[in-house]
Amino acid sequence: MTKPIRFFLILLLAATSTLIAQSDDSLKIKSSYFEVNDFVEDNEACLKCHGEEKYLIEDPNSGRSITNHMCPDRTIDRDAFYSSVHKAFSCTDCHSYDFMTFPHPLEVRFEEHFMCLDCHGYDESFAQYHFEDIEMEFQKSIHNMEDFSCWKCHDPHSYKAFMRNAEDLTEAILYDNNMCLKCHANFSRFTLLTDREEINVVKSHEWLPNQTAHFKSVRCIECHTAISDSILIPHQIMPKADAVKRCTECHSRDSRLMHTLYKFQSKEERKGGFVNGVIMTDYFVIGANKSPFLDKLSFLILAGTLLGIAFHTFLRIRNKKTK
Repeated sequence: MTKPIRFFLILLLAATSTLIAQSDDSLKIKSSYFEVNDFVEDNEACLKCHGEEKYLIEDPNSGRSITNHMCPDRTIDRDAFYSSVHKAFSCTDCHSYDFMTFPHPLEVRFEEHFMCLDCHGYDESFAQYHFEDIEMEFQKSIHNMEDFSCWKCHDPHSYKAFMRNAEDLTEAILYDNNMCLKCHANFSRFTLLTDREEINVVKSHEWLPNQTAHFKSVRCIECHTAISDSILIPHQIMPKADAVKRCTECHSRDSRLMHTLYKFQSKEERKGGFVNGVIMTDYFVIGANKSPFLDKLSFLILAGTLLGIAFHTFLRIRNKKTK
């Protein structure tokens, strides 16, 4: 058999082989997807494989089939995608049409990915988010290294602008912190970008008082970024030596949290606390440690004092009339 004919047969075999989901039941295309995206059916050409944890390769010529697991880094959750900031996109808005060929050609796997500025930069409709300033901050960040891009933190298939739209601050803090922990608490991902030894996040923060409460109530970037007045979320990650370690930087009237975490809340929401600090929320206290018991006790004391004054005034007025 000549080489051209052999090559043709190989291509024919690849073309006639089918790659299908492990079961039709796993392909659940919800009606809500069509409400936000006009390309749902087109996207299924990709998601029939990349939307499943496992897939089945069948060769109709030999009758053989093989079940494989999809690489987790190449698996896309449909619900997450159709609720993300890119929920209205078609896969080919960002990826080459060459990916429609299976097996995917090797050269397209090395295609340059779009960065945030490619779509959002220098566009008046996105001016309020200051993408250009974000890029400038990133250039000064310790994350500015080879092979590190926006997508290392902001997965384009699932990213939500969580913080600025958050109704539950605790949930938003968890969402943002998980971006950091995706690498800093997962050594296999961490090694993709560096040869440094594994970092134990808990151990490296042993100096932090009440560590659990801090991890739950503030984002990593509260202590690990430079404050920015123009950007909603600062992107200049500072070296470890420059991270915040002084309690008074947060636990004070002029707290850095007012310029970071609480900048998303209105001035009315930032008012508060009668006891133990300038701000009292369910998440963090500036000035001291919040004590619900002391809050209630303080209000009871105030109410009792006011009632005592009122009662005393009533008695004086009554006695004066009886004289």
